[in-house]
This record gives sequence, structure tokens and C-alpha cells, in this order.
Amino acid sequence: MQNINSIDRRKWLLGGGAAASLIPLSQAVRAQEIEPVSSDMLGPRRSYPIVLSTYSLWRFENEEYRDFDKCIDLADEWGFDGVELLLYQLEQNELLSHSKMMSYKRHALRLGLPLVGLSTHQGFVTPDADLRQQNIDRTIGQIEIAYKLGIPVMRVNTGRWGTSGSFDELMAKRGIESPLPGFTDEDGFPWVIEALEKCIPTAEKCGVVLALENHWGLGLTPEGILRIVNAVNSPWLQITTDTGNFLEDPYQRLEKIAPQTVFVQAKTYFGGGQWYTLDLDYARIGAILAKHNYRGFISLEFEGREDCRTAVPKSLELLRSAFPRK
Repeated sequence: MQNINSIDRRKWLLGGGAAASLIPLSQAVRAQEIEPVSSDMLGPRRSYPIVLSTYSLWRFENEEYRDFDKCIDLADEWGFDGVELLLYQLEQNELLSHSKMMSYKRHALRLGLPLVGLSTHQGFVTPDADLRQQNIDRTIGQIEIAYKLGIPVMRVNTGRWGTSGSFDELMAKRGIESPLPGFTDEDGFPWVIEALEKCIPTAEKCGVVLALENHWGLGLTPEGILRIVNAVNSPWLQITTDTGNFLEDPYQRLEKIAPQTVFVQAKTYFGGGQWYTLDLDYARIGAILAKHNYRGFISLEFEGREDCRTAVPKSLELLRSAFPRK
């Protein structure tokens, strides 16, 4: 016959009495005192994540900021929410070894800073089919780099005719460039559309969204950008909105491309712009983006003459105040 005390003790154990007895009394009391979370503490985040484009530091001229690791450290020090990498910066600095690329990924992870964008260059506006194919192959390689780094969106360009003597000359002409003799912009659009269509399968396979920027060349106008994106008609080709690349009627033009925007590059010009200065109303731009339900990243591209060590933190403060989400 079993002892009655043994039976009672077994019931007590199976009923959770032992587990309950292991919780300190003070902890149990505290658990009862915890108030429910207020409803205004729940729901979507209330601000846009603002990241640092490494272009803001290097800008093709500051040798001391060529090093990606240094740029990532500064983004962390200043309080950014992530980093957008300018691929050209790395291509001009060192061989793209797999080990070195993975070290950037590890470094960013250690700091809790996601690598969210890869800004690349390519040129499809040329009648030379072999040259277009070279740029297609180059872009596919860039997509694979983004994939290796865990980057979800990659900025791409149409390219341009190349009839300007230099980029400074192009800027002096406010981004307007004449086609090659015997051609028109109408000839260029099918070249760009076909080239990007050839990149889409790799983008889909790698899970990297291509984001065509309102840049120079055939991307100079919202109509040009939308013509290309709509013709390709793929969720893997959307738009990078650069707030500083519409030199006339910026707000009306930004509104046109906002619905298909997946990434935003926000220009600031402290100290006066390197090529031009725009007095942008970022509260107004934020309202445009919110109207079209944009919830993604805002990447700072500082393009002024002030020392970036003072201008970039000021730019971050400006963008944080201008892009709240309510």
C-alpha cells in the first residue's frame, strides 16, 4: 500500500506546486503589479530609419574616408540606423575579395547597423550592343555582391550619352546632355529597358530589388523614370528617389515617382553645394512620402562644402526632425 503522504506529494508536483514554490515571493508580487502596456506604445514605428550613405563622407575626394570600416564606425558613432555603401568607393580602393566583403558584413552586425543599400553605376545609353552587354554583366555582378552582403536594395542608373566633357560640365548644363550625333533619346529607352530586363532574373533569384534613380541621362525626368520602370513591369525594378536631382519643380516631380519608391536618398548642402544648392523643404517631402505610404529607409547624401564631421551630424538632426511618422 502506498503512503498517503506520497500520493499527496505526487499530486502537488503534477499540479505545478513545486514550480510555483521556486519563484521568489518578491518576484511573484512584482509580476502581479505589472500594468498592461498602453495602446499608444504599440503599433508601427513612428519615425523613418535614417541611414548614412558612405558617399556623404568620401564623395570621390576625401582619401581618409575611403575605408568602409571607418565609415561604418562613424555611422554608429553619430547615431544612424544603418549604412548605404557606395560600391565605386570600394572598387577604387581594393580588390573585392570575398573575405574582405564578409568582414564589412561582420563589422556592421557587431555594431547592430544593417547594410541596407548598395549604390552602383552602369551605363546602358549607348548604340554599342557589346558595351551594353558589358554593363549588363557588370550589373549582374553587382547584384551578386549585394546578395553576399545581405543588402536588399541596389541603386541603378540608366547611364548617359557621354557627350559632356566632364561631370562638372554636365552639372553646369543642369544635367541636360545632347545625344550622340544621329541619335535621339527615343533610341535610348529601348536599350535601357532591354538591359534592365536581362538583369531582373538575377535580382529575383538573389532577392535584391533594383531601384532606378532619378539621376542624369534618361532618368532626368519623372516621365523618363516611369517609362522605363513601367515597361519592365517587375516588382524587382522600382525607384530610388533622390531629393536633390530634380532641379526644377522638385515637389511636383517627387510626387510623381513616390508611389513606386522603395528607397530615398536625401541631399543636404551645408556650406553650399559642390555643384548647386537646393533649399529643400523636407517636411513637405516627408508629407509627400507619407501620402504614398512610403515606410522605408532615408539615406543621407551630404553634398555640401562644410567639413563632413560637422555637417553630417547636423544633417541627421535635420532629417530626424523632418521625417517623423505620426
